[in-house]
Amino acid sequence: MATSICATGLTSSFHGSCWQGKSSLLGGEDYSMLAAKTVVPAGQVRVVGKPVRSRPMMGNVNAGKGLFAPIVVVVRDIVGKKRFNQLRGKAISLHSQVINEFCKTIGADNKQRQGLIRLAKKNGEKLGFLA
Repeated sequence: MATSICATGLTSSFHGSCWQGKSSLLGGEDYSMLAAKTVVPAGQVRVVGKPVRSRPMMGNVNAGKGLFAPIVVVVRDIVGKKRFNQLRGKAISLHSQVINEFCKTIGADNKQRQGLIRLAKKNGEKLGFLA
């Protein structure tokens, strides 16, 4: 590791040039301005709350919407969630197979096939099949 000595002290190639004690640009701001922002007056305590993170959205954003959503909800309540998810999985698998066969028939490549499957999923969400 290459090191050099400058007026403010010992630096390394990892830290870059001599920036300690200097007024250099750090993230677009002057170093002295950043240091002034972080100083807390004597007798005061800086209280920092937890950072707020948005939780990732899982599932269907159109849940409960769409033409077929009420039917899907009623069927799910009648047959039970576990059995319903099994049936839905089989239906999605069969539909994907139909799309694959269609792509073979028309000579579509894998990228086009994946696009059609994504389109089918998006349309199923909008229509309420995935509610």
